[in-house]
Amino acid sequence: MIPVSIVVKILMEVGAVELIGQALSPLMHLVGLPGEMGLVWATGMITNLFGGILAFMQLSQGLHMTIAQVTVISAMMLVAHTFPIELQIARKAGVRIWISFALRFTGGFLLGLLLNIYYSSLDMMGAEAVIVWKPEMVPDPSLWQWALGELKNYAVIIGFIISLIFIVKLLREFGIINLITKALGPLLRIMGIGKGVTTITIIGLTLGIVYGGALMIAETKSKQIFRRDIFYSLVLMGLCHSLIEDTILVVSLGADITGVLIIRFLFAVAITWLVVKVASRLNDQKFYKYIMVPVKPEKPKAAPEDKTSVQ
Repeated sequence: MIPVSIVVKILMEVGAVELIGQALSPLMHLVGLPGEMGLVWATGMITNLFGGILAFMQLSQGLHMTIAQVTVISAMMLVAHTFPIELQIARKAGVRIWISFALRFTGGFLLGLLLNIYYSSLDMMGAEAVIVWKPEMVPDPSLWQWALGELKNYAVIIGFIISLIFIVKLLREFGIINLITKALGPLLRIMGIGKGVTTITIIGLTLGIVYGGALMIAETKSKQIFRRDIFYSLVLMGLCHSLIEDTILVVSLGADITGVLIIRFLFAVAITWLVVKVASRLNDQKFYKYIMVPVKPEKPKAAPEDKTSVQ
């Protein structure tokens, strides 16, 4: 997050934020957001969710964003963030990077578009959002004042992360995550996701794609899993993961929990179901050629040396 803060500060000082906002404003306007939010989303995709949140806290000052708008940008970041790491994890598990990128980038934009239409048509969430941990802004701060302010923000974020870790541990101890696993298992099977990846998928949904994807990589090495199930599982995890921690983070920004949790989950289920239906119509040749990373054939083992000698 520190490099992100420095880059955003430089961009603000040289006026680049306004230029980027103008370049991205057509796309952002389609989802009801000011152009500056394009930089927030890009920061989240390039770095991570925390980097996007930090950029949001800096760039949202004075914009008077509504709960609906904060929910839209939060939902977009929840779907599409941390691409350098998470897309590599998906590739290691067997899915081509361009497929993962296209699904998550398009999925993030579509979710933002649907939420904007939903809130606008019903005239909902029009009140100004309240950010729980809002950075203290000093008019025209000096470089030293800005650095001190950023350090205070980091301290608050660290405390928040520690709290999240504690909450997740409690959920594990009280068996809440196990209950979620039992509740979602039948739904995944109805969607077409095989039983062999059900547990891994639910771990990704609740704790994050890093955990679920890493387990997927390990499982593919230790036992046979249908590669189509791997793809379907990673589609769902890519569109909706870390339902506990990430949701709490964006709600603290003022986002509506219904949009970033319930609607996001239903959206991910619907898109995954559609992807399963479409992909199931592809024959194996096309499926493995365009969607999955080719599996390198194992090198044949050398025959054991015959140490016996014929006299």
